[in-house]
Amino acid sequence: MLKQLLAGLLVGALWPAAGAFAQAENGAPSVDAPLPTILRAETELPEPAQEKRRKLIEAARSGDLERLRALMNAEPAPPAVAIGDPGDPIEYLKALSADAEGREILAILLELLEGGFVLVGEGTDEALYVWPYFAEFPLEALSSEQLVELFTLLTAADYDDMKAYGTYTFFRVGITPDGRWLFFLAGD
Repeated sequence: MLKQLLAGLLVGALWPAAGAFAQAENGAPSVDAPLPTILRAETELPEPAQEKRRKLIEAARSGDLERLRALMNAEPAPPAVAIGDPGDPIEYLKALSADAEGREILAILLELLEGGFVLVGEGTDEALYVWPYFAEFPLEALSSEQLVELFTLLTAADYDDMKAYGTYTFFRVGITPDGRWLFFLAGD
């Protein structure tokens, strides 16, 4: 649970726009605040962000986790994949995966990027597109249809754990409007 809290703080500290919507004391999105607009179409992204998303999807579909390395190396600063220094980010992601090749992680990345997302910090220098939109939504505000969508990413037991913690803690991806890939990390 401490790692979950730290992940939320890390994302908020490094990318202030993430978590820009009103938050409860535990850092979770507040149900009393206006909910962010859920975006679903690639055309709702500026071209640089569309291109980065496409490259990440292509890498994920390849089944080769090493394809992410080239995308990471092309960034001005490598995208965060963990709290602190994980060492080699690809080896770290492989270690998180239930299979030795990291294909489970690629499937998660693909599922995230094919789902709904939100723009946080709109109109600021810290504007950021975040997948999935659940990362910026209070869990108790999710509709029945949205819960079904959430269960494409995680189990009901995972959801119960998140409710106990008070916020979404699974993987999330952040891409800036100018196409910089800032993070692919989980809150646990």
